[in-house]
Amino acid sequence: MSVRLVKVSIGLVFSEVGSNSEMFLKEFHKIDEGSEDPIAQWLKIARAKGDTQDTDPVLLNLIVELHKKIDAIEKLLKNEEPKRLSLAGKAEIESIGFEHFKLSEDVLQEGVEYYGRVTMPTHPRRDLALFFTAVDNSLAKITKIHKRDEDEWCIYLTARERALIREAKESKE
Repeated sequence: MSVRLVKVSIGLVFSEVGSNSEMFLKEFHKIDEGSEDPIAQWLKIARAKGDTQDTDPVLLNLIVELHKKIDAIEKLLKNEEPKRLSLAGKAEIESIGFEHFKLSEDVLQEGVEYYGRVTMPTHPRRDLALFFTAVDNSLAKITKIHKRDEDEWCIYLTARERALIREAKESKE
């Protein structure tokens, strides 16, 4: 099987699904709901109504992100960090594709289904939850991911690919 992958360096925590699928599914949906904080919901509604037409979009996004940072600091001070499941494995993703990723170590068992969390190296940083099946000991196929997370994954993949192409062109010159 030929899979096109792009070099990256992203951390992954994961566990074998086994009989814990309900527990992992709960967290999977909770992470997606948690990414929709009140300020993001307000912004989505304001954009839908057209209330942001006269606003500089870059400035608006920066203000929203500052608000999110303040909320995160407030949660940290109040010790309100979201409770996440403790996952057994930890690995480094060395390359990604649109539906696959490859780990830097052989830690997977072929054919086994896993649940994992990836902290995307994008702005803003956030956890991305996904289910995947091991194609071999280091290659995995994503089987379940939220639509918004899939879009972010693809955007990041494309950006990395462009950066690598630019680097290759610059090294030839």
